[in-house]
Amino acid sequence: MTIKNVFSYLLISIAILIIPINTFAKSQLTINAKSAIMMDTRTGRVIYEQNADAPIQPASITKLLSLYLVYEALAEGKAHYSDKVKISVKAWKTGGTKMFVELGNEVPLYELMKGMAVVSANDASVAVAEYLGGDVAIFVKMMNDKAHELGLRHSCFKNPHGLPAKGQFTTARDILKLSRAYIERFPQALSIHSMRSYTYHNITQHNRNLLLKRCPNVDGLKTGYVALSGYHAVVTAKRGATRLIVVVMGAKTPRIRTNEAQKLLEEGFKMAASSYAR
Repeated sequence: MTIKNVFSYLLISIAILIIPINTFAKSQLTINAKSAIMMDTRTGRVIYEQNADAPIQPASITKLLSLYLVYEALAEGKAHYSDKVKISVKAWKTGGTKMFVELGNEVPLYELMKGMAVVSANDASVAVAEYLGGDVAIFVKMMNDKAHELGLRHSCFKNPHGLPAKGQFTTARDILKLSRAYIERFPQALSIHSMRSYTYHNITQHNRNLLLKRCPNVDGLKTGYVALSGYHAVVTAKRGATRLIVVVMGAKTPRIRTNEAQKLLEEGFKMAASSYAR
């Protein structure tokens, strides 16, 4: 075989590997949401994207960054799961989704983490921000510093919970980067993100990630909603050696975000199986 023939063979082989991914990403599937992206973390390859760089309010997906900082503090010995966090007036009064912590109570840090991850508790988010930063504004600066460190170049966070705020935005691609870094550095976080419900003070609330019930391979990660943006979901699932992360942002209803995320997961696992079989 001549050098020219060898070169031609290599080009054809590369094309065979690349074409299915490009075709899938560009023409085979349209997601009913403002933006979406999916990665096969085994290869680090983005295997689907749709308007992935469009700016959008992050809603409660913001809590993934807040929790990243919590786990980092735990890893560095600056905090401990059993630490008692006193609930301030500011935390107690925070609106939106709550785990219903009581004013003046001291709540173990790990309980607040579960409240943030499972029921998207805004009151817990403020309490944690005050505890780790000393002040919410300082914690938000820590969030943005960490976002920059992680390569989230098109994001700006204004609070630790994701309630609407002027100038707060992100993109599906940035959320994918955050989610991948989060679960790769702190895989233990999946133990709380995979919880289907959480009970605090005899009040049981359910995880809004409905794919935890519907798909046996799903073990995280976070949902969110604000009226300005719509319904978001970051979903991760592992099948065999393949882990996928799917980000769907700006769906019109919770049902649509769940269905679209599931659609991406199913297509992604098919594609991964086909790729590894070659």
